[in-house]
Amino acid sequence: MKKVITRFAPSPTGTLHIGGVRTALFNYVYAKKHSGKFLVRIEDTDRERSTKEFEKNILDSLDSIGLSPDEKPINQSERADIYLAAAQKIIDSGQAYYCNCSVERLEKMRSEQQANGQKPQYDGKCRNLNLEKSSDTVLRLKTPIEGEILVKDYVRGNIVFNNSELDDLIILRSDGSPTYHLCNVVDDYEQGITTVIRGEDHISNTPRQINIQNALGYPELEYAHLPLVLGADKKRLSKRHAATSLEEYKHKGYLDSAILNTLARLGWSKGDNEVFYLENLIQDFEITEVQKAGAIFDVSKLDYLNAQHMANLSLEDFKEVLTPFLTNIDIDINTHANSDYLIKSMRSSANTLSEVAINLKCYYQNIESYNQKAIEKFIGNSSKVLSDIHKLIKNLDDWNEESLDNLLLNYRHENELSVPKVNQPIRIALTGSTNSPSLGLTLYLFEKEEVLKRIENLIELVETEN
Repeated sequence: MKKVITRFAPSPTGTLHIGGVRTALFNYVYAKKHSGKFLVRIEDTDRERSTKEFEKNILDSLDSIGLSPDEKPINQSERADIYLAAAQKIIDSGQAYYCNCSVERLEKMRSEQQANGQKPQYDGKCRNLNLEKSSDTVLRLKTPIEGEILVKDYVRGNIVFNNSELDDLIILRSDGSPTYHLCNVVDDYEQGITTVIRGEDHISNTPRQINIQNALGYPELEYAHLPLVLGADKKRLSKRHAATSLEEYKHKGYLDSAILNTLARLGWSKGDNEVFYLENLIQDFEITEVQKAGAIFDVSKLDYLNAQHMANLSLEDFKEVLTPFLTNIDIDINTHANSDYLIKSMRSSANTLSEVAINLKCYYQNIESYNQKAIEKFIGNSSKVLSDIHKLIKNLDDWNEESLDNLLLNYRHENELSVPKVNQPIRIALTGSTNSPSLGLTLYLFEKEEVLKRIENLIELVETEN
């Protein structure tokens, strides 16, 4: 049985798109499922838009998320001789011809076809003129006039295209440079690709590329055209829906494993198991189970899965991935007196590492600002609760979570006050807002003297403003 070889072929005209990561993931997983190879090639023939900076971003991003190719990536910009040799082979076999139709003629032809309700395509004017190559000619493939192309697709089944609907596409431009379709076909052959897994927007390209394969005598390939990644409005994912580059999600504090988990579910699912890892995916993935319908990218689903993946990390691993986000806001994780207990208590306080880091800020640094709406709602112009709790804490000998919970409970009962009336003013004093773990735990996560100082600061603010 032939060894499975897949490829991911991005153009370096931007940073790695989240939809591109999904395509790379399915190619990687399919290859590994069948003990094959996953390759990468950089389609950088668009010299105006392609940059080495974007190429580096794509390759670094793939490596960082665990989708490294099994061989060194190739660049189309370095392979012109190979493409030109393939074009010459097609010319020599009589399956291509030179065309000197002007841009004006082609535009007029297409306009007339559209006006008559016809599909715009080249009319074959130069097909049998036997023109010589010149600076004004392009090289066109002689697409068979009759017959059909059958695309065997793992996702969509058999797709049939009539050759009469496929015009004679250009394979060499007038400057002698090869076009996308020729480069794509030649590279797939040269790299030994067996299976092409890509977005459904390439379906119309496939029969054209098969005709080039046939002209060159190349073997048939397997195909799988994935559903497009869509936003909530069911339109193609773009910046108006959410961040689109992998880099942005990593900077926001999403774990690689959670990103891959989320992307794997875009068009594929297996039973009720929502949380899984790359090794699980390789074991369970079946390309024939990929759905045809568009796959909606939901950030809330990513948030949920990221929280699950963060929870599954050991404390040491969690601290390791969290540390860079704390460093970004000038926090040294080890400067807290009980950092392990603090991190353990706060690790589920948010869905991303960057948000957890922000929630930890008040435990390491002085409060920069208070939530004014929270002060108005829970404190108003009276600092009595703050003053009372301050006195009780000052006289407390046992500084532990249980004694602090009992102190708060007794105070509420004695004064017939609700939990929010007592707890929220203290939370605001300690953290600047009303978001924190249970109040006894929150108090315990600070040193006693720091608690007293923060309550005093808020009392002073309330009394000054009133």
